[in-house]
Amino acid sequence: MSTPRPMPYPDPFFTPDPEAAAGSRIADFARWAARHQGAEGIQDPTDYPSLYRWSVTDLEGFWAAVWEYFAVDAATPYERVLAEETMPGARWFPGATLNYAHHALRNLRPDVPAITALDETGSGYEITGSQLRARVASVAATLRDLGVGRDDRVVGYLPNTPHAVIAFLATASLGAVWSVCGQDYAPQAAADRFAQIRPTVLITADGYLFNGTTHDRRAASLELADALPTLKATILVDHLGLAWPEARHARLTVPWQDAATRTEYLTFTPVPFDHPLWVVFSSGTTGLPKGIVHGHGGVLLEHFKILGLHTDLGLGDRPLWYTTTHWMMWNLVVSTLLTGATTCTYDGSPAPLARPDVLWELAARHEVTVFGTSPQYLLAMTELGIEPSVHDLSAIRVIGSTGSALPASAYPWVRDHVGAGVQLASTSGGTDIVSAFAGSAPTTPVWAGELSAPNLGVALAAYDATGTPVLDQVGELVVTRPMPSMPLYFWNDPDGSRYQDAYFGAYPGVWRHGDWITLTSHGSVIVHGRSDATLNRNGVRLGSADIHDVVERLSEITEALVIGAEEPDGGYWMPLFVVPAPGVTLDDALRKKIRDAIRAGASPRHVPDEILAVPALPHTKTGKKLEVPVKRLLQGVPAEQILNPAAVDNPELIDFYARLGAARSKRAAHRT
Repeated sequence: MSTPRPMPYPDPFFTPDPEAAAGSRIADFARWAARHQGAEGIQDPTDYPSLYRWSVTDLEGFWAAVWEYFAVDAATPYERVLAEETMPGARWFPGATLNYAHHALRNLRPDVPAITALDETGSGYEITGSQLRARVASVAATLRDLGVGRDDRVVGYLPNTPHAVIAFLATASLGAVWSVCGQDYAPQAAADRFAQIRPTVLITADGYLFNGTTHDRRAASLELADALPTLKATILVDHLGLAWPEARHARLTVPWQDAATRTEYLTFTPVPFDHPLWVVFSSGTTGLPKGIVHGHGGVLLEHFKILGLHTDLGLGDRPLWYTTTHWMMWNLVVSTLLTGATTCTYDGSPAPLARPDVLWELAARHEVTVFGTSPQYLLAMTELGIEPSVHDLSAIRVIGSTGSALPASAYPWVRDHVGAGVQLASTSGGTDIVSAFAGSAPTTPVWAGELSAPNLGVALAAYDATGTPVLDQVGELVVTRPMPSMPLYFWNDPDGSRYQDAYFGAYPGVWRHGDWITLTSHGSVIVHGRSDATLNRNGVRLGSADIHDVVERLSEITEALVIGAEEPDGGYWMPLFVVPAPGVTLDDALRKKIRDAIRAGASPRHVPDEILAVPALPHTKTGKKLEVPVKRLLQGVPAEQILNPAAVDNPELIDFYARLGAARSKRAAHRT
């Protein structure tokens, strides 16, 4: 194993204001748990390490405290918190029946906005708590009339607008199962997901906005409907004002206007704690996407914890987190309603050419308190020279970032251009748990380039090659005790073998997530990249994120990707691909600058064999770099064996990297 990369900011970059920390909900929870739940070792409610230790040593006490503190309203009580502590197969809160949608709507104030709908043009509208309840009731009644009942599946082919939130809550209220993907997916790619779960109803929009362009998805919607033979009906959403084809309209049944404007009484179907709530899909870059099933109760408790305690959301808050409907962050954003906050939906590009600072503009106008984004967005802001502080961002107290490791260089940028008192909270988790393993809280300091701490209730460890926990060393991210939001199962995995292999094949009974991390002696977490994309030079494992972090700080480089490819002759090739900034040419001087930066910022071992300029890097639809597929393409494996083009943001790049791999294989064959 390699040692962690040297940190340029060894002291905390941000320390919470003591008064604000003491007044946070997580501190109130700590006081409540010590008083009512017998939480041991908590003397100071702002002492996060003490609260964390209790949360992972007394799992039943902690999760019972979350249940009681957030006043979970169960139709029938639970028999005990954790009946079987096994992984996989943990049984949480047996006997309890409840409904997620009931909790999402119960804390909303009738005349206060529950959803603020925004788009890249800067326009928007609001839906109050009473209006949201009425529309959910109407759509639920429409779905019921269309034959949807408990356990049936409803799917959405929708942009990030209130229609998706309403449709999901209506589905959940019936005890039916929801799944959604964005309309930038081709119809076949969407069908690859939805056909697996045999949906009863499809809800689809006429199109979406992106980067100044209106994308007409009427034909794609009809094509998708034809590819789902189990459908009984399709509900057509008029989002852009495009007319649906009359010839198909009657057969495709219900316009959204009719579905969502009925006067109905809202009821909720109580379901067991582990009843399926939604199916979220893996990226599907290397095969048919996996359908990951989560339950009502597990999602409810996990999201109360991360949003109510870690994010400190409550009445009066207004979070804006850029996401698409097919990213798990959409699921988390919807859950901000659980806390009584006003959630924001956003349709469009995060940085459209016409107004690249539109999200900051909207954050100022709507007094956003939690602004969520990705490392790529923050880095793009620096490259575009955007100055967020021209807007009044005084309401923002937290900038959240997830999707990949956040470089240390982003931290001073946020301080200097957004606000010195803003906490930059980097988090790491995944679709697998629809939450985070590690992140920040109002009571945690922040170290630049690091995640503040493991999250409450997450028994996080770093394992070395022998399965031994290590500190201040790079290891596999593992979770040694169960979490309520771990998947119930994978769809179409009757014997559980795919689920077992995905998480528990390496360490029986211990969740292996597939990331390299370092748990530091000061309590933070450093994410080094995917362990299945490990760089292994002469037996020394290196994290790709350590290199990306250094290189992407350089103003001359837009983005970087390093891979390590084993070669047939026993050799090892570690190239670094860089996308130069506009107007920049990769010459020998820049190559030397990159190598020197890596040597100083990571280690001499991290210096690549070659540095190659490329036009762009391929990503998943949610923005993650395709490290493993690129590696295999460069090793000469045919693209059709390793990659689904429909899951890639720029499919044309597949041919580019395949040609690079073929040319290298040809040169190697010629040498031999």
